[in-house]
Amino acid sequence: MPELKKIQKKQISERTSLKSLAEELKERLAKEDEEKLEEETVKKKAKTVKEDLSDKEIQELSEKITKKEIEEEKKTIKETSKEETLVPLEDYIKCAVHLGTKVISPHMRKFVYKRRADGLAVINTIFIDQKLREAIDFLIKYNPEQIYLCCKREAGWSAADKFGECTGIKVFTKKYSPGITTNLVLDDFFESELTIICDPWIDRNALNDTIKLRKPIMSLCDTNNFTTRITKIIPCNNKSGKSIGCILYILAREYCKAKGKPFKAKIEDFTGKLE
Repeated sequence: MPELKKIQKKQISERTSLKSLAEELKERLAKEDEEKLEEETVKKKAKTVKEDLSDKEIQELSEKITKKEIEEEKKTIKETSKEETLVPLEDYIKCAVHLGTKVISPHMRKFVYKRRADGLAVINTIFIDQKLREAIDFLIKYNPEQIYLCCKREAGWSAADKFGECTGIKVFTKKYSPGITTNLVLDDFFESELTIICDPWIDRNALNDTIKLRKPIMSLCDTNNFTTRITKIIPCNNKSGKSIGCILYILAREYCKAKGKPFKAKIEDFTGKLE
């Protein structure tokens, strides 16, 4: 009998060891997949950057939307849809939320309906509104303490701070330290259930941390962005302060409304003055 017990213990030990090896292999493969994904994204982004306009150039073009362009865009949209939008069409267009980049990634092609004469892609404003509604329905499932927003692009800092002030959601602007949601030993570690980012490339540290945790990700995505592993895409111009402000204003307003929180902010508190 003692010999039988020894054999049983040995078999249990071997099974435990095999299980540990299997788990280790699974974790290693998952890590390799994440590293491969990041490497591919880096290569793709490096290629597109050479062909595209700079953030500053797009920001400047976003500030030069003329009255004629506003009227033409409104007419085009009204011909294709009679649905009421979350904000007046004119506000969407003034904020240049529809203005993309010269590069159109395969992931974002379905949201683009034309190019301007200068080569910039134009995102269908109706798609923007529809995707915002889907994002709002998803966002309101979570409480403020379960969410954080990351916006490392300087053009969006003011709007991001206002978003946090109105909703009570944690916001990172100038710096997001990799690992603060995955590494328990860090002093500033915290847990979250939903991550909102303003650009999958600029905010890739927050994106990668959330991927590791297998948590949902909501992202503002421009025409040059790759959207792998993003749960909810909000197609829009994510280079311009006014555009980022417009999107965050709508998200904040609808979130507060759903949660019964007071909301007194106006769109210009997020976007700056709209001409």
